[in-house]
Order: sequence, then C-alpha cells, then structure tokens
Amino acid sequence: MNMQKLQFTIKIQAPRKKVWNTLWEDKTFRDWANIVDEGTYMVREMKEGNEIQFISSVNGYGVKCLIDKLTPNEFVLFRFMADTKDNGKQEREKDWTGGTESHSLTEENGVSTLTVEFDVPTNKMEEIFNVRFPKALERVKILAEDKKGK
Repeated sequence: MNMQKLQFTIKIQAPRKKVWNTLWEDKTFRDWANIVDEGTYMVREMKEGNEIQFISSVNGYGVKCLIDKLTPNEFVLFRFMADTKDNGKQEREKDWTGGTESHSLTEENGVSTLTVEFDVPTNKMEEIFNVRFPKALERVKILAEDKKGK
C-alpha cells in the first residue's frame, strides 16, 4: 500500500504534561479524535511495548498498533500492525498496516509545541486528514488551554 507522510504542528498555551494528558486521557481523547473519525476511542494502556487499538464506535473499523517508543509527556510512536473491523475482532484490507504515527511535545516558557506525523494511505484518506486533523489539533488546544481542566 502506498503511504503519504503528513505532518501537523500547533502551539498550545499550556504545560507539556497537560497537553499530553489531553491527548491520551479517555474523555479528552474521545473528544478530539471524534473530529478525525467519528466515535473513535482507544482500547489500551499507554505503555511502551503494548498493543493498542483505535476503533470507531460508529462503523467498528479500526487499527491495531504497537507502542514502539514512549517517553511520557514527550513522545510516542505507534506502528500500525493491522487494520481491523467488527470492533477489533477481525482483520480487514491492509490500508494502514505498516505505517507509523508519532506525537512529539516540546515546551518553552509554558508554551507547548505539539507535532504529529503519520502515514496515510494515498487515496481519499489524504484529503480527509488534511482537512480534519488541523481541526482536531485546534480542539486539543482548546481542551488543554481550558483553565478549569487539570
């Protein structure tokens, strides 16, 4: 499968740890990930070496990943191992298999820079992600900058 690497960066007026928690805590993850793929949730424990799944509760499609590298509050690299359907119970065509996705965070003077890089299949998915992912990152920014949150 042909893959195209996409990269998005956003500056967030919040400490790196808060941005990290916004990315990966279940409630806020579901909030921003819903913009990318409706109903997306994660089945996992975020630990290096763990297998996790991203699944859409709407259509049951997802992707199984290996957490290849993880430095809490700084960096995570997911390696796409299998495309799934039926809420992760069956494999399907291998559009995403073999790709990677990374999230890096740096912080300077209380401002965090989040950079996300990932492979997408070079079909209509590219256009979808170019439109939806920046909106999802804007949502991460809003959630992380919310003074009421932790």
